[in-house]
Amino acid sequence: MQRPALSLIIPVYNEEANIAELDRRLKDLLREINETWEVVFVDDGSQDRSPEMLHELAAAEPRYKVISFSRNFGHQAAITAGIDRAEGDAVVIMDADLQDPPEVVMQMIQKWREGSDVVYGQRSRRHGESIFKRSTAAAFYRLLRMLLPIEIPLDTGDFRLMSRRVILSMRALREQHRFVRAMVSWVGFKQTAVQYERPERFAGETKYPLRKMMRFAIDGITSFSIVPLRLATWLGLLSGLLAIVTSAWALYSAIAGQTVPGWATIMIAVALAASAQLIMTGILGEYIGRIYEEVKRRPLYVVADTLNLPPADRSPPSVQKTGDTPEASKKTR
Repeated sequence: MQRPALSLIIPVYNEEANIAELDRRLKDLLREINETWEVVFVDDGSQDRSPEMLHELAAAEPRYKVISFSRNFGHQAAITAGIDRAEGDAVVIMDADLQDPPEVVMQMIQKWREGSDVVYGQRSRRHGESIFKRSTAAAFYRLLRMLLPIEIPLDTGDFRLMSRRVILSMRALREQHRFVRAMVSWVGFKQTAVQYERPERFAGETKYPLRKMMRFAIDGITSFSIVPLRLATWLGLLSGLLAIVTSAWALYSAIAGQTVPGWATIMIAVALAASAQLIMTGILGEYIGRIYEEVKRRPLYVVADTLNLPPADRSPPSVQKTGDTPEASKKTR
């Protein structure tokens, strides 16, 4: 079977209110693309009618392909499943809530044809979001830039196009706690931006409330940065300096005859030591927990069924077939 020129990966979780409009706008986009294409929907254990609606669309359009998880494994796992099965020379990741406008894909394709391996959507404005959400998102991306040893473009999500050799490189990365946008930056290659205004959701509610956003931020930092571990050294030095100052003050008070019961000094010392220990124990626990998750070597997701897709390759995702190496799969223009 001939490989399509373009693959679209669309994670779906409880998006029944958006699927019909998404289908309409996708077909408008794909009619304009003078290339072969496929759309890989990944249903992430939806509890509404999303699975049935996707199967109806795929039954009518064989180039619509559906991967259904056995339960909810998360947005990043759904993206990974799409990457594992997408066959296009160029692969675009986009959300089903239409906050990643399908029309921007045409600009990404143009940049790819000009020689870029990764074309990421960079948000110039974010509509329909609270001041709190916008400000915390801006702070998060700037914190990542300071902590991570790789550069992640500011104000970007997972909405991006990747060339075939980037996709093959991504398939070899199988860590459990996934932060796809940082992984794409890590693999390198030529990367460029497309500016766009991010609209509000077409319908439904956000699937990333504050709790999930905090978890996502922790995954991003601890997956790519050891700076929090280095805080142990600096916090230990600071605690030591404060202990020296406290000891000097206590010694001076004793020599000057200003002795008081030692309760305050003891409590200060204990509080400083305990706070430093608890902070660093928590940070160490985050990293040890990730080691624990990795050594179990569980699969990143479990597929319940598929539609319009060939049987899955039984070889490990990191093993590439002969003739399907990054060098052999460089995009043709």
